[in-house]
Amino acid sequence: MSDSLKINNLFECNVPYLKDFFNNFEFPWEMLPYIKDYIKELLKSNLDGFTEISQGVLVGENVKIHPSAVIEAPAIIGANTEIRPGAFIRGNVITGKGCVIGNSTELKNSILLDGVQIPHYNYVGDSVLGNNAHMGAGAVCSNLKSDKKEITIHANPPIKTGIRKI
Repeated sequence: MSDSLKINNLFECNVPYLKDFFNNFEFPWEMLPYIKDYIKELLKSNLDGFTEISQGVLVGENVKIHPSAVIEAPAIIGANTEIRPGAFIRGNVITGKGCVIGNSTELKNSILLDGVQIPHYNYVGDSVLGNNAHMGAGAVCSNLKSDKKEITIHANPPIKTGIRKI
């Protein structure tokens, strides 16, 4: 399989509470079905510097959450992250520090490493975004093929992922 698609070649994970999780997988799509369970483990571990603001939702220090934002459990939001008006976090989301989840942005079953900005009118589902990634206005990480069949990565050779959403 293509080494360029391996996690250690795509991402430098500096998020302390994600390093072990990343080390359990070879390719990024392999971790997607396990995000929810991993968050539940982290919730039991009493992460230092985090506060539980509602059942199953931990936020780090200096997180700004607009009153119109919705965060569904389970979720872990890293320090110094800003969640802007109308943002909708549908659960199974982990962010690193210093992220921006913007106006009318929707997230589900995703990991954002440090400094990710998805500032306005975005959808990110079943995805892993690397350090300092920035999505332009209205950009979408569509996560389901229109034929709803298994996703195949078009590498040399092709890689069957075993999942329908990525």
